[in-house]
Amino acid sequence: MSCSKLKLICFSPTRTTRAVLDCIAEGIGADEVDVADVTLPENVPASCDCNGNDLVIIGAPVYGGRLPLVAVERFSALKANGVPAALVVVYGNRAYEDALVELKDITEKAGLKPVAAAAFIGEHSFSTESAPVAAARPDMQDREKAEEFGRSVARKLAEGDAVSGPSIDVPGDRPYKERKENAPAAPFSSDECRLCGSCAEVCPTGAITVGETVETDPEKCILCCACIRACELNARIMEVPRILAASKWLVENCSERREPEMFI
Repeated sequence: MSCSKLKLICFSPTRTTRAVLDCIAEGIGADEVDVADVTLPENVPASCDCNGNDLVIIGAPVYGGRLPLVAVERFSALKANGVPAALVVVYGNRAYEDALVELKDITEKAGLKPVAAAAFIGEHSFSTESAPVAAARPDMQDREKAEEFGRSVARKLAEGDAVSGPSIDVPGDRPYKERKENAPAAPFSSDECRLCGSCAEVCPTGAITVGETVETDPEKCILCCACIRACELNARIMEVPRILAASKWLVENCSERREPEMFI
């Protein structure tokens, strides 16, 4: 089978996952691409039927070796009946651990057929100018590899046995790595804030309210740092001690460049 219709499904607060998926879609070269970006709560459909598509690409970032819980919840709307899927996780140069196998289980439960998978690298959410971790990734080299991955997926579909063959094997353990329970925390806005609302517009959980001041609900915040990236005045500040400590550890231990891994 060839791929004439492609459905791209993603959760991507800082847009790194979306950038990778767009490159993969470019490599696949489908005639028609339907995008279901469930990053923002108002974009989450009651159901997400994939049965009208030749191929689904689904992707999310990795938080602590797992998929973000909010992404897992939003992917629960997926419904399909044997539609082939390419699975993608994007991690911040440390490790993706059980995220890819978790995504495989989610898609299979939804009725999708995983035929390819990949783990790409994106700039870490905690990366800053003073503590860079995988800064500016995905870079041109990553994007070229993503396009080649897309071409490889297209070739596999064209060979005709992708759906009838076994699902792709991916790294990861079951049961998955246990999620860490940490005290709620969130960035805050400094005196430089001009109440433009850009932070609230990109928050994937609706944790930010802009009025006479900017209020951030730490119970809702997932520390994705999308609000920090969106603020043109650099008025969003992360002064959570454990996040600052994690950033320091990442710089010291995870600065060596990692490369994408692909499973086809």
